Amino acid sequence: MAAPPLPNLFLPPISPTNSPQSPKFCFPATTPTVGARRATPFVSCSAATVRKGGRVNPDDYHSTLRALNSKGRMPRKSLGQHYMLNSSINEQLAAAANVKEGDVVLEIGPGTGSLTSVLIDLGATVLAVEKDSYMAALVDERFAGTNRLKVLNEDFTKCHMSSHMSSLLKSIELSDSKSQPAKVVSNIPFNISTDIIKLLLPMGDIFSEVVLLLQEETALRLVDSSSGTSEKRPINVFVNFYSDPEFKFKVPRTNFFPQPNVDAAVVSFKLKQAADYPAVSSIKSFFSMVNSAFNGKRKMLRKSLQHISTALEIERALEDCSLPATSRPEELSLDDFVRLHNLIVKQ
Repeated sequence: MAAPPLPNLFLPPISPTNSPQSPKFCFPATTPTVGARRATPFVSCSAATVRKGGRVNPDDYHSTLRALNSKGRMPRKSLGQHYMLNSSINEQLAAAANVKEGDVVLEIGPGTGSLTSVLIDLGATVLAVEKDSYMAALVDERFAGTNRLKVLNEDFTKCHMSSHMSSLLKSIELSDSKSQPAKVVSNIPFNISTDIIKLLLPMGDIFSEVVLLLQEETALRLVDSSSGTSEKRPINVFVNFYSDPEFKFKVPRTNFFPQPNVDAAVVSFKLKQAADYPAVSSIKSFFSMVNSAFNGKRKMLRKSLQHISTALEIERALEDCSLPATSRPEELSLDDFVRLHNLIVKQ
């Protein structure tokens, strides 16, 4: 099926005045006639840039534009598409997960396949999930010569990932007696990062580690488990319940096309097995209590949790946890929430 018509925009050749990280869009000098067919964007691209050591970067600015042109596409804001232009960053991303030969890796949003290329070169088998059908086709075509890539044209937030991964892992086990947990290595859309994290972290039975490139502010917030900060949210409790997060490194915004308004950063989440989760009587009721606590963030817990227990019982439970009766949710650690839950939630 042909690509849908695109806005009548033209990208100029790269010049000293047009930064590769911040391409400028030029509108035609004249307004096209109403009803006239819109032209496909044309990009003048030179040869791929050469990286240090004499190696060619196959996913630099020019190569990325060529790939997008081949499908008549431009980055879509609605999908949060920001393509990585620096292969060295992709290599560091893979290194953060210690990807090696024989690993099975889930990649969410492969885009033009820049990170996919690094993962395959390291000897990993990759399951790439891409919502954009044009990008899914592009990646499938780019790596048509390998049998270590499976591309799913699906929305990750809606697909049955456990089923897909289980099938892939079983097929690999049939040909290789060595079975090990899979990993996740991805440059994900910033606008759905929290949704993706909530889906991935409870999957410690499938994945051993999740390494994601996130918006820097989000990355810093997720790894901060300290109590008493006004920035603390239920997601902080969630992350530490299911994983051990670690901030890896910062990625300047100039490494992306189009360039976002914020810098990025890489975070590693070492996933816990179910046996290592904090000892709560019910995970569902635990997070229900945590969410209720933060819904009344400015309120003391003895008020915001009154639908669960009486104010007096909550005060006594806080005292048993060595916490003041006036405690607010942002002041509690994960262990504090666990103890409080087990004292006041009736099963």
